[in-house]
Formats: sequence, C-alpha cells, structure tokens
Amino acid sequence: MIMSRIEAPRDEVTGNLADRLLSGLPAEAVLIDPDITASYANDMASFCEAGTPAVVVLPRTVEHVQHVMRIATELRVPVVPQGARTGLSGAANASDGCIVLSLVKMDRILEINPVDRIAVVEPGVINATLSRAVNELGLYYPPDPSSWEMCTIGGNIGTASGGLCCVKYGVTAEYVLGLDVVLADGRLMSTGRRTAKGVAGYDLTRLFVGSEGSLGIVVRAILALKPQPPQQLVLAAEFGSARAACDAVVRIMEGGHVPSLLELMDRTTVKAVNDLAHMGLPETTEALLLAAFDTHDPAADLAAVGALCEAAGATQVVPAEDAAESELLLQARRLSLTALEAVKGTTMIDDVCVPRSRLGDMLEGIERVAEKYSLTIGVCAHAGDGNTHPTVCFDANDPDESRRARESFDEIMALGLELGGTITGEHGVGVLKKEWLARELGPVGVEMQRGIKAAFDPLGILNPGKVL
Repeated sequence: MIMSRIEAPRDEVTGNLADRLLSGLPAEAVLIDPDITASYANDMASFCEAGTPAVVVLPRTVEHVQHVMRIATELRVPVVPQGARTGLSGAANASDGCIVLSLVKMDRILEINPVDRIAVVEPGVINATLSRAVNELGLYYPPDPSSWEMCTIGGNIGTASGGLCCVKYGVTAEYVLGLDVVLADGRLMSTGRRTAKGVAGYDLTRLFVGSEGSLGIVVRAILALKPQPPQQLVLAAEFGSARAACDAVVRIMEGGHVPSLLELMDRTTVKAVNDLAHMGLPETTEALLLAAFDTHDPAADLAAVGALCEAAGATQVVPAEDAAESELLLQARRLSLTALEAVKGTTMIDDVCVPRSRLGDMLEGIERVAEKYSLTIGVCAHAGDGNTHPTVCFDANDPDESRRARESFDEIMALGLELGGTITGEHGVGVLKKEWLARELGPVGVEMQRGIKAAFDPLGILNPGKVL
C-alpha cells in the first residue's frame, strides 16, 4: 500500500487522498495547491529537514479530526499535527506525502469557570487570547512563551512550553488537568479531570503533554487557572561578569525568595539589543539580571534582592518605581531574540537547562565554545530555573560558518548534560535533538518510550521521525 502510493505520480496520490478526505470534510478544509501546502512545511527551527505534504487539512470540529485519522489509518498515510508553527525544534515539520493537520481553526474558548478555576479550550486558541479573556474575570493563566501573541495552546501542550514566569508558576504541564485526544485510529479518548484533585489510574494527561503530536491529536484541553496576582515590579542589576550574575541568582534562590521573573542577558545580548533599539543599556555590562515580584509588597522584595545582588558584586542596581518603569526594563529582555537575529541574519537557538547551581559554569562554557568556533553566541536565560537559551548567530549563506554553528550547538548540548542538565527545558525535541534525547535517556529509557509510542500509534503514522 505505501510503496504503491509513493511510486504513483504525485497528482494521482494527492487527488485520491483528497477525495477520501473530502468525503467527510468541507471543501474549504482541504488544501492541495502545492504553492499553498508548501507554506505549511516547517516551523521556525534551523537545520531541520522538512518534506513536501500531500495535503493540508484545517479541521473545525472533533469529528473532522476523527475522520482525518480514520482515513490516514486506512491508507497508512503519515499525519503531522501543527499549531502556529512557532516551534524551534522542527516538531511541526512536514514529512513527504503526509497530511498536515493544522488545528488553528479550532480556536474556541469553550468555558471559563471562576469557581472551579478552569478554562476549557480548543487547541487553536492563541495563548495571549486566553490570557486576556481570563484576566477580565480576575483570573490568570501563567504560561507565557515569548511567542505568546502567536503560539497556540495546542502547540504549548505539544512541546510543554514555558516562558518568563516559570520560576514562580511553572510550565504548561503544571496547568493541563485533562485532555480530549483523537487517537491514531480515530477513536476519541478523554484523560484527566475537572477537579482540583484526582489520581485515578495512570497519568495519561501528563504523558500527552510534551509528546509533540506523536501519540495523539489534542482537540480539547481543561486548563487550571490562578487568581490574578498584583502588578509586578522589576529590578535591573548590572554585573561585571556572568559568573557574578549567576552567583546573585544562587543567593536569591538560596534565600527563599520567590520572584515572578528572574532573567539574565549576557554582554552579547545586551549589545545586540542596544544596536537594534538604542535603549541606552550600559555598554560596559557583562551581564544584566532582571528580577520581578508580584507580591503585595514588591518594593520590599526588590530591596532585599537588590541587596543580594550588591553582595554578589552588582555594579548598579535599578529598581522600578511603578508598572511603566517595569515595562521599560522588561522591553530589553523581550527584544533579545529579535536583536540577536539581526546580528548575522540567522540564529540557532539552543534550550539547555541546568541546575541553578551550575548556571555560572554553563555560561562560562558557552563563552569558550563561542571562542573555539569563532562565532557570536548570545545568551538570554530564564535564570531562576536554570533554562539557558544560547543563540548562535551565523550567516546561512556561508557553508563553513553554518557547519561551525551546528557543531557549536551540539557542543553546548553536550556541556549541558555534563553539568547534570537536560537537552531541552521548553522547546521540545522534534527533529533537532533526536540523537541527543537518546544520549540523555539511555538505551533502557529509549526502549520504554518506544514501547509507549507503539501502544498508541502501532502503525507509526503520527508525526513520524520526531522525538524518537
């Protein structure tokens, strides 16, 4: 079946598949124009191969998704689920001849319940849209990836994404209470609960979070909400070395403080932001640490943290007096990746997370890697949870520089594992880090994970070639 389809002319294969899909879908939900389907081929990751999809489907209902999976199972056609394609690991990249299942049209907020403190949403809901909707009711959905104005909740669930607030509030996985999932054969399964507590059976909900669409298609999610916290205030501390800034992070966490944000930018990132936005950040800084508190007395918390920064060697500490000043201080951090992209035109963003106590070793190691490969590598980090984003800047039109960029990326991941860390804190594995996942898990871990994959997807049609 597979060989005969692959050997047939593409128009014939696509036409037959499209006809079968159209038997249960509206015409506007099925895209076969190659110029259009090609635009769905990949996410935002570098160095990740992408194939040519046979067809793109834009379902609007659960029944639509079930129909697609039944046809895919019958014809043994691979299915690649997609959200907004803002991912950075190639997890949403198409494979040749696949059905791209784009869930962006399933974008309804079905329920917001202030008593149970839950929201029920479809996978295509934009993160920022949900956040604003619950804010109007005095509630808060904490996960805030940097792409929150574009990324979808389904994509956030698929990669177990994080954001700036993780140091206090945790990642997406902490907020997914239950899921409706369409399995590879088209059956619909519900996992989890609506209640605040629940431990019935194996935790299949958590299994799907971070699975990158390789086990099933999430079509509905029950998300936990929190009461909306007070407006946060931010402090900026300048340091003469990255090691000193990391020492401040250790002192802050060791002291029992619970910041709502604790972010670090190295000198390369600070310079890039200055060059792009002319923000007047000190050119002499080697590291800039941003700390925020959303407590009832944030000024007192900032004063205590400011003293710890000074004890660690901060050359300047600037606490904001109000929300407007806080927003100005955070603007530089939000511009980091855009500014680094402007350095050489292409970036490769790593996502290595290490124990907080090894953060200084990680940053110094990255400096050595940058020097070894003669590359510009800027680091912005969710310092409070040890999640670093080393960003390799290179010219994609220069083959030698591209090679060095990829080699430096791998060396940084190896460094993270040596320091007791993990190859990804929030971006996922996708295509980019498959071989590194095997190194982190070990042979027994890989065997067990492949067994789980086989149980949910015995034909191997769900997002093939990703994760494992």
